[in-house]
Amino acid sequence: MRVGIIVRDTSQIAIEVISLIVEKYSSSKIQWLIEKNIAEKIPDKRIESTPRLQIPDESDIIIVLGGDGTFLGAARLIGNRETPMLGINLGSLGFLTEIQMDEIERYLPPILEGNFKIEERMRLTIHLHRQEERIAEYDVLNDAVINKGALGKIIQIETFVSGESLTTFRADGLIVATPTGSTAYNLAAGGPIVTPHMEAILITPICPFTLTNRPLVIPADYEVKSFIRSTKGDVFLSLDGQVGLSLQEGDRIEVKKSKSSLKFIKIPEKSYFHILRSKLKWG
Repeated sequence: MRVGIIVRDTSQIAIEVISLIVEKYSSSKIQWLIEKNIAEKIPDKRIESTPRLQIPDESDIIIVLGGDGTFLGAARLIGNRETPMLGINLGSLGFLTEIQMDEIERYLPPILEGNFKIEERMRLTIHLHRQEERIAEYDVLNDAVINKGALGKIIQIETFVSGESLTTFRADGLIVATPTGSTAYNLAAGGPIVTPHMEAILITPICPFTLTNRPLVIPADYEVKSFIRSTKGDVFLSLDGQVGLSLQEGDRIEVKKSKSSLKFIKIPEKSYFHILRSKLKWG
């Protein structure tokens, strides 16, 4: 098995965890693929220095070390490839990372032996149009967020669902999220938690001026179109918190279910509700 390891930084704890994993769980059946700047810090012949962009193509599975931000960056790197991902949490909350550091010894060995289940998570495809020209296209795992700059005034965002007018939101912004992204910015903005196994699209206004504007959950096969109708100040489109695009008045943002999903390696003993109880300190 060829196992790619992706980490965002070269912090000492990340190097120590990678070293521990390679030393303790290597076998003749495993080849570790790690990008050069990390591999140079771990002198082990079982590690193959691999350009970061090539890791998804050359790996059977990918282990991501870090928090949710690192995981989202790795998901963007994988794109529409079939390579399954496993997250090991080096951060704080970590909804996307399946294993905590103190659980590595329990859960990692069977995965490296090929004993694991795969869960598919839906993504969203985002098209940004300006003056009838498509100027950007991205897939996101969590969300697309329209928001104003720090000193900006309320934005007016005219929104349609499957061609039918929904409303013109007057708000600080608008979140369009997947069920996986329901526990990200959507949750902080008062949106609902939706189990990631569902296929749905969440629409959540950020601090709406009209209190009757409420979060909405729609079927995944619906398309959301939003038009920027006023821009008194800077307005941005943020994609998974990884990419930021400046918006202009008249821009159209189209959101629909992506044709490709992302594959998560799942621990059978850990249900989604177990994760919610743990991360949100319920019970």
